[in-house]
Order: sequence, then C-alpha cells, then structure tokens
Amino acid sequence: MKLFLSVIFMLLSSYNNAVFASSVDHAAHLSVYPEDTSAFQATKKSKSNQPKYPLANHYNFASIELLIEQEVGRIVLTQVYKNIGINITISPLPGKRAQYVANLGMKDGEIMRIWTYGEENTNTIRVPTPYYYLETMPFVLKKSDIVISMKGDLAKYRLTKIRGVKHTNNITQGLTSIYDMSSTQDMFKLLLSGKVDVVLTNTIDGNLALARLGLANVVAMQKPLARLSLYHYIHKKHQNLIPIIDKELQRMKHSGELIQLISFAEQRVIQLNR
Repeated sequence: MKLFLSVIFMLLSSYNNAVFASSVDHAAHLSVYPEDTSAFQATKKSKSNQPKYPLANHYNFASIELLIEQEVGRIVLTQVYKNIGINITISPLPGKRAQYVANLGMKDGEIMRIWTYGEENTNTIRVPTPYYYLETMPFVLKKSDIVISMKGDLAKYRLTKIRGVKHTNNITQGLTSIYDMSSTQDMFKLLLSGKVDVVLTNTIDGNLALARLGLANVVAMQKPLARLSLYHYIHKKHQNLIPIIDKELQRMKHSGELIQLISFAEQRVIQLNR
C-alpha cells in the first residue's frame, strides 16, 4: 500500500510539472507572439511594396557642360529628386561624352535631352513628362543682313554648333559647311573672325554668351527654327525610377511648383553667368 501511494504521488508530481511547464511555455509564447507577428507582417508588407528593381539612395547623372539650359536643369532636377528623398550628383561633360557614359550605364542617365535622343540611345529610357524646353536659334552679325526663317535657309551658309548637341545636330544633318566647337563663346569668336556666317544654339544660351562677351554687333533671328521639349533620361537598369519621377514632375506641374522652380533656376543661372 505504501509503495502504491508513492507511485501515485510520483505520477501526480510529474503531471503537475508537465502542466506547469506547458503553462509557462504557452504564456511565454503569448507574450512574444503579437510582436513577432507584427514584425512578420511589416516585413511582408515592405517586401510586397518594394519595386522590382530596388531604389538607390544616390544617383549620378551626366549633363552637357557649358550650356545654360543644362545649368537650369541641374537646379531643377536636383530639387525634383530631393522632393522624393533621393540625392543626386550631376557631372557636366562634353555632349558626346555625356551620351556615351549614359548609354553604357557608366552614369545613371542624362538630366535633359530632346525627344530624338531616346530613339538613338536605346539603353536609356525617357521620363514621359518634359520639364523644360530649348529653342534652336540662328545668330548672325548685324552687318551681314542674313535672314534665316526656315531650316532650308541654313544650306546657304557656313555654320557653327556645339559638338554633340542633338537639336543642332538634327537641324544641320546632311549639311557640310559646319564647324563644331566646345562652347558658345568659342562659336561667337569664330563668327567674329569671319570663318562662319551663322551660330546655332539655344536662344537663352546665345543671349547670355553675347552679354558676357559684350557683343552688340550680333543679333538673333526674329523667331527660332524650332522649339523642343526637354526630357530626363534614365538608364534602363534604373527603370523603376521612371514612374516615380514622372509622377513627381506631373504633381509639380499641376501645383505650379515647377514653373516657379524654373523661374528661380533661370534667374540664378543668369546671375552667375553674366
């Protein structure tokens, strides 16, 4: 009988210990379960919201050096990216070099180019919403009495343009009497030397160069040969950026923020380049 009671006592003790252990495990499990589930759900949610190609914290784009519209674009695009929490740096380069490094992915794209740039550089993708523009303007010596009102008139004259710039490349395609230069100021110096008859560049770029050089004997035509929208181009490896940047550009356009930013950028660039 004594032996029987001892066995019963041992069994009851084992049972109580098992129940206690089970209760402790269950309590411990309950105390951390909500936190673990929350972390899991947060992780799952963040993963589901991640783009196919993750965004970087920083991007480096190319621009064309020594052009006023590109300087305006540097200010504007930096702010566009800043609005969405991304920092960028912009490397001014000669036109052809900028195109080369952007198309190869050595840079993450170019800050602004015309529509046809995207057709020629298929490794880059155009952000659909343009954010600036340029004008293809002929400049001539006052005393020359040259009048250029259409593209066909250019064939009569010796021309100069900046190397690697698409809008002047396009409008002079097929012409042979062309001098490629590295800067707008160099083009006007060539005009003054008598070696060319017409300078082709963006209107604001040409006017600022004339002011900087103090030239009063050079004039622009009454109207440009073309007015072209400018687009941001991003290398295809960062294609997830495109809808995000496009959405921000559209928002800024609709709110009036973009035009205000452009006005500020133009004034700033003009002040710095007088």
